[in-house]
Amino acid sequence: MNPLEIKLKGRILYIVNEDWAFLLNRLPMARAARDAGLEVHVATNVSSGAASIKAENFVLHQIPFQRGQRAMLTAAAALKAIREVERAIKPSIVHHSGVQCCVFGSLAALDQRFPVVNAITGLGYIFTSSSSQSRLLKRVLTRLLPWLLNRSRSYTIVQNPDDREALMALGAKPDRMTLIPGSGVDDESLQPLPEPAGPITIGFAGRLLVDKGIRTLVRAHGLLRDQGHDINLIIAGNPDPANPSSVSHEEIEAWIARPGITWLGHIDNIASLWRASHIAALPSYREGLPGALMEAAACGRPLIATDTPGCREIVLADQTGLLVPLEDPIALASAILRLAEAPELRARFGAAARRRVSERFSARIIGYTITQLYGDILARSETPLTASNARTDR
Repeated sequence: MNPLEIKLKGRILYIVNEDWAFLLNRLPMARAARDAGLEVHVATNVSSGAASIKAENFVLHQIPFQRGQRAMLTAAAALKAIREVERAIKPSIVHHSGVQCCVFGSLAALDQRFPVVNAITGLGYIFTSSSSQSRLLKRVLTRLLPWLLNRSRSYTIVQNPDDREALMALGAKPDRMTLIPGSGVDDESLQPLPEPAGPITIGFAGRLLVDKGIRTLVRAHGLLRDQGHDINLIIAGNPDPANPSSVSHEEIEAWIARPGITWLGHIDNIASLWRASHIAALPSYREGLPGALMEAAACGRPLIATDTPGCREIVLADQTGLLVPLEDPIALASAILRLAEAPELRARFGAAARRRVSERFSARIIGYTITQLYGDILARSETPLTASNARTDR
């Protein structure tokens, strides 16, 4: 399957709340769209990713997105900026990434004729938190999302079956929904790595959020150290102050004062983390599809995760890794110890995880799938702009 087998004409606009999020999560899809012939535009809050986005020959547009509690305060400015970009470039198709952009982008496009793709990349903090603020926002979204997703020119992408069922329960129409598992992993540059020497090391990659299960992982590691096991933990990622479930820098400082814990912060070369780790762990509350685990799997690492939506798409119990209950540091510590003491099991799980990524989640496969979807949507579009955008195979 090769996205170059599909040829498209037209202009696609990706709307993502942060430039780093686009580079981290949407880049393989955008590359596939570009390679299929689409002119790629990216509208996002620009911070540190401008040079990397422009280096891909994508056209970058600034949108004043704010996340967290400030998001609604700046909604009017974001909507205005989105509409100005769309009027200026006249996109053939618009791809919204994440719940916030799906809502803001769909509202901005209410009176427009171009098709939109709403990519629900996980139902996130709003659907996992029990705070009063998130409960109010969830009530609003449960009414607003189905209305936006069911519009005649709207198409929805979900990353796992659980999110599809959740959206259908809210009233989203299944015939306008496509399941595409993630954005694609570069399994050509990420290759299986030999295990490192030294003590067994657990790797964690992601934003340092309570919802990612980082506190549970730190507690599990502490239990193992208290039991006398020489097991280390490497944490890659930063806190996210815009997210209400972010841990504080003070809490991180307390963690790294303990024996056996190393905090790397943000890293550009994710393979360096898995080169130094024997096992990948992500005890998350809920995911769309966890890119960190898929990258670890591409590097041949066995996986440990919670038995929650998204995680169980890549972690198949006793095949690619181990699944544990949510917020259960004792069970997590037991799973870590089981793999720590069984090198043959680590090797078997790691090889199976690598095969699963290559067979289901590679950038080649996802690139072909997304460009095929774009082509089908453009072929069904009735706008004069996209009349010539029907897909033709080489």
